[in-house]
Amino acid sequence: MMRPEPQQLQQQARWLAFLLLASGLHIFESAMPSLGPWFKLGLANIVTLIVLATMGVRYALALALARIIIGALLLGTLLTPTFIVSLVATLSAASVMVVVWRYVPNVSLLGVSLCAAVVHMAAQFWVVGAWIIQQEVLYQLLPPFLLLACVTGWLNGSLARYMVAQLQVRDGEYIASKK
Repeated sequence: MMRPEPQQLQQQARWLAFLLLASGLHIFESAMPSLGPWFKLGLANIVTLIVLATMGVRYALALALARIIIGALLLGTLLTPTFIVSLVATLSAASVMVVVWRYVPNVSLLGVSLCAAVVHMAAQFWVVGAWIIQQEVLYQLLPPFLLLACVTGWLNGSLARYMVAQLQVRDGEYIASKK
């Protein structure tokens, strides 16, 4: 039986630490008062952005999916409408993060975060409008919620960019390349 390389174990341990942090933020945020239906600050997305910049696309997508499942298991919402809305929106936002990160030249984490926040909000409205509420009046709420998503996307992207810069200084390596 082959033993994993120490560098591979370190990478897996780092990812697991990020997963625990993102899951904790997900749970913490679910206990906070909301600005409206389906609206949270998206604190766990900061961790997804950091993982995208420091570890790459595969790890970021895995983290986004795993934290939604772990959060749903711990909150008791697995396979509920809340879980479905969260899952679709998170996977949509994470996919946009990857596409923008990989294919938009010179994009920063701030730009990635803004795009992901807007897509996350739009996906939530789409799921709720198509499967749960099914009323056209629902979409009158979309513009102000998209504006709030832009604000939180900007804040989260700014925080992620700062944290990645701090990790670069601390680790002494260039880690924000587009992997």
